[in-house]
Amino acid sequence: MSVADGSDGPDHGSETRVVDARRTGTGSGTTAAPVPSAEAASGWLTPGVRGIGAASLLSDLGHEVPTTLLPAFLSTVLGAPAAALGLIEGLADGLSGLAKIIGGPFADEPGRRRSIAVGGYTVTAVLSAAIGLATAAWQVGVLRTGAWVARGLRTPARNALLADAVDRRAYGRAYGFERAMDNLGAVLGPLAALALVSLLDVRTAILVSVVPGLLAGLAIVYAIRHIRAVPLATPRPRRRVLDLPVRSLLRGHLRRAFLVVGAFEVGNVAATLLILRATEVFTAAGRADAAQLAVTLYVAYNLAGTLASVPFGRLGDARGFTAPLLAGFALFAGAYGAFALGPTDPLVLGAAFVAAGVGIGIVETGEHAIVASAAPPEARGSAFGLLAGAQSFGDFAASGIVGILWSLAGGTVAFAYAATWMLIALLLAAIVRPGR
Repeated sequence: MSVADGSDGPDHGSETRVVDARRTGTGSGTTAAPVPSAEAASGWLTPGVRGIGAASLLSDLGHEVPTTLLPAFLSTVLGAPAAALGLIEGLADGLSGLAKIIGGPFADEPGRRRSIAVGGYTVTAVLSAAIGLATAAWQVGVLRTGAWVARGLRTPARNALLADAVDRRAYGRAYGFERAMDNLGAVLGPLAALALVSLLDVRTAILVSVVPGLLAGLAIVYAIRHIRAVPLATPRPRRRVLDLPVRSLLRGHLRRAFLVVGAFEVGNVAATLLILRATEVFTAAGRADAAQLAVTLYVAYNLAGTLASVPFGRLGDARGFTAPLLAGFALFAGAYGAFALGPTDPLVLGAAFVAAGVGIGIVETGEHAIVASAAPPEARGSAFGLLAGAQSFGDFAASGIVGILWSLAGGTVAFAYAATWMLIALLLAAIVRPGR
């Protein structure tokens, strides 16, 4: 049985079952009549799920434009050194990871998570686009960091809202849909950036990116208007807002799940390192189009993740998430093994990119669905904050160690290290079965 079916622990998810329907009554205390679980699970693509998916697509599309143009803006327009980009991105990513953990307890309260989600999407859009107004690198740093902190704070709130938007037996499909929309935004964002700079200057192109970002805010408002939570059967324990209930969360399924997640994330390197490895391999083979070919393969990676998320989420809903996770880890192990060998054939390396893309679509969907199912409703935001923090800091550690190994011993050793962690995650998942 899947953890989504609640076979190994108390049925926390049934305490917060929701429906998407017109509001009845008045005021904030309105409730909904129960809906048969099978009916709710079959109609999983609710207005709430669609709204959150649209928000992920539009937000990613919006902030990928300044992300794509940031190197050129800093170096060409502002005349900043290359080190400025690394410092800005490192600071923004680090504080974003911390904000995801801090945002978890704030998102435990259903009313507060709605405000945080709307504010987070709006602030991210405005601050990211405002980079186009900057006249100095430090201003870019402040705006980029502020946008990424807002993005981090909203992440647990959005994920908790998605659990409110659909029956627990459809979590795999719902989170798969959200991940698919996010990956699609990562594909369309750079393409939009290239289209904009062909028509406008870099500053104006960055400013225009506020439009999809604000539309994302409207999409999350639409989603919230169609999500109505049934009051918790178990009252939320009294604690300070920033108290993170780590000890109470890391029990049973969640403890096993986070053990496997940790092993995976400390080997899950940033996709930019995959692009760098492909560029290195193709350049060594004498290809003049090495950089362009590597970016094309990265697009294939994102498309693969987009296409894999919902089907494997559906499989997880039906049969449990352990098998999909095992498949995802195996795909990553194979992909990183290929990157370690460094094949010069674009088709072979392209297959590795696609395998990693399918793998990330599977694993991220499974991680979110398992946490949504296993976390107690009164601490679901905190659980998603822990997950997002593990993903952020795991990525930081994995990319940092792989980068150091690459500098000291070469790409083969670096990606062999990453592949080893995928095999460890595969072994742990087979033993503890986090998604039964």
